[in-house]
Amino acid sequence: MLYQFRLAFSGWRSVSIVLGGESYAALASGLQRALTQAGGCPHEHRTDSLSAARSNRTNRWTDDYAALCAHYQMEPTHNNLGVSHENGVVECANGSFKRRLSQHLKLRQSHDFDSIEDYQTFIDQVVSRLNKRCHSRFLEEQESLQALPGNLVADYQLLSVKVTRSSTIEVRRVVYTVPSRLIGERLQVRLYHDHLALYVGQQQAEILPRVYPKPGQNRARSIKYCHVIRSLVTKPQAFRYSQIRDDLLPNNIYRQLWQKADQHFAAREACKWMVNVLWFACEYDMEEALGQELLVEANKGKFMSIAQLQARFLQHQSQPNGHFTQHNLTSYDQLLNAFMQAKSAQHEAGVPF
Repeated sequence: MLYQFRLAFSGWRSVSIVLGGESYAALASGLQRALTQAGGCPHEHRTDSLSAARSNRTNRWTDDYAALCAHYQMEPTHNNLGVSHENGVVECANGSFKRRLSQHLKLRQSHDFDSIEDYQTFIDQVVSRLNKRCHSRFLEEQESLQALPGNLVADYQLLSVKVTRSSTIEVRRVVYTVPSRLIGERLQVRLYHDHLALYVGQQQAEILPRVYPKPGQNRARSIKYCHVIRSLVTKPQAFRYSQIRDDLLPNNIYRQLWQKADQHFAAREACKWMVNVLWFACEYDMEEALGQELLVEANKGKFMSIAQLQARFLQHQSQPNGHFTQHNLTSYDQLLNAFMQAKSAQHEAGVPF
């Protein structure tokens, strides 16, 4: 989804990518980015009947949105529910921008981007071309904007969650794994529209990408096996009966590997072998290479034993070439004698040491 901010007089706009739905975090992030780019604040800010800004049940502004507008000294207004043309300055621009963006994507001959940041850069280039058309009117309108305050408003929501014994937390109907060292801790979660920042007290412990349930689903999971593998390797039999077992396997290669290992080994040995493979893949950053190598061997009916894996990865690193000479330990005596002489001399001179 895209968040679009537009100035009514000039038509100057700012467009930001929004992950997930129309949340307050997305609204605050997009709005503050737009005001920073504009270099000032309008006296009025209008939205549609956005639940992140206004409660349709109580017909009141939400506390977070009211505080956001107060911080920038903007009067919040909204169009009537279902009457979108009352906010036409933005609504009409939504369609025109979508068409313009679609044309540029066709000229690019690809809708694929390496990252969200690359896509945002592409969108900013499209927006910049549109804003050049209204540059003179924007400079005129900019003179009537209010000065920006000295700081930004937090564009996140605060939550408090406790890490379960399975090293998971649940946030907005999504189960996330966290590092096993956090089991039992009470975490403060800063919930942004695109990520979660986890804090233990005032210390940041982890940053996780935010996940949303897919259309038609009420729940979702974000499982990273590296978060839990260190604790799981001490009790590998828990792997078979774990509710998140299938999600712990990082890709289809490892899912096939588990099926073949479960058929080849006894039940207890299969769990132990699979958990150790995941541990080596995580510890030595060889997830793709190790998985492909072991799957090729498994298709031939061959499985590298745990002892062979250990011999491969836990071998002692060779010492660097060169001759090292231990320095003379009497140098410590010389250092201490010099220190004591200096201390004695300052004491006699009445200088604090």
